[in-house]
This record gives sequence, structure tokens and C-alpha cells, in this order.
Amino acid sequence: VQLQASGGGLVQAGGSLRLACAASGLTLRTYGMGWFRRAPGKEREAVATISWSGGSTAYADSVKGRFTISRDNAKNTVYLEMSSLSPEDTANYYCAATWRDYRGIRHPSDYDYWGQGTQVTVSS
Repeated sequence: VQLQASGGGLVQAGGSLRLACAASGLTLRTYGMGWFRRAPGKEREAVATISWSGGSTAYADSVKGRFTISRDNAKNTVYLEMSSLSPEDTANYYCAATWRDYRGIRHPSDYDYWGQGTQVTVSS
């Protein structure tokens, strides 16, 4: 099982990025998915989650209105569209999969598979 996150990079404040998480070795449509991030010196935090069907989503308060999570089960891929980025969004972003029932923002320990992370750096 592998979750491959990509799309990170260096962007100026106010800019946008689109992260992608491609899965192999598992059928993504049977899993709830989440994006998490960890900034230097901080705890890992949930950013956004999406149900297996894509019909339900949830966001951390810090990203509401700026980030959008989506999925394309036919492509076995989950996305995170990020806009109006600020230096506070600088972190390593991870995608994760859970077979548990969807319940919005979940604790990281509820997730079963993790990607390797992609770095997002926002300059001021």
C-alpha cells in the first residue's frame, strides 16, 4: 500500500497550490481520506477530510474558505486545493486513509495508511 503525495513547493503569500495524493495497492473509494500537516516545532494537525464518496467534507477552522478537498475515485486520487496561502500554512503535508466510518475531522491515530508528505513553503 502506498500513498504518494505531490504538488508541494515554494509559493508567495496569497498564492495557490494543488496537492495530489495517488494511491496504489488499495482501492481508494472504500476509504475516508484526510490531509494533515506538520509545521516545524508543532504537532501534526488535521487540515481537511473527505468521506469515501466525496459527499461529506470537513475542514480545520484555520483553512476554511481557503482549502478544498476533493477526490476522484476513478483515478484513485485525492486532492487538496489551497488558495490565499500564508506563511502560517508552511508545513509538510500528508495524506492518509482510514477505513473507519466518516466522522469529519478525526484524530491522526484513526488513520491506517499514510503518505510520505510533500513540503509546502509560503514566503511572505
